[in-house]
Amino acid sequence: MTILVKNKHTLQIDEFKFNCCIGKKGSTKNKKEGDKKTPKGTFKLEHLYFRRDRIKKPSTSLECVEIKKNMGWCDDIGFPKKYNKLIKIEKKIRHEKLMRKDHKYDLMIPIKYNFETPIKGLGSCIFIHLTKDFRPTAGCVALKKKDFLILLKLIKKNSKIKIF
Repeated sequence: MTILVKNKHTLQIDEFKFNCCIGKKGSTKNKKEGDKKTPKGTFKLEHLYFRRDRIKKPSTSLECVEIKKNMGWCDDIGFPKKYNKLIKIEKKIRHEKLMRKDHKYDLMIPIKYNFETPIKGLGSCIFIHLTKDFRPTAGCVALKKKDFLILLKLIKKNSKIKIF
């Protein structure tokens, strides 16, 4: 099964269409760290990360990982071995904190863009996460919580996302 992100406002799985938002500057085949663009292409999905203190474990066939206070996602090109990977937060390494004050990462799935052998500077921290207001993202794909929960029931471990 493939999730289709057809344009900056529409995500589709089978016959289900959801409103979504993507990077502030649209999508691109030439993603760069910090360019506020969502990478174009077909990508595998990682696990579901969730905030147990805010939401009960959702129904999904994805492996579920509870977000802890010390979890971050490295976006620091100065640390190529950790770049675009889940890390234990260290002050010296720039990262995206997974346990946020807002609710964006209460449910979050990393998109395996620049993932297996990441090339520093090509972009990191590309997630499917939550939105309340459909404001453009820094490069992620974001959905309303109720739509995200439906998506979790529909997708499988081997599902992919195709971003146009």
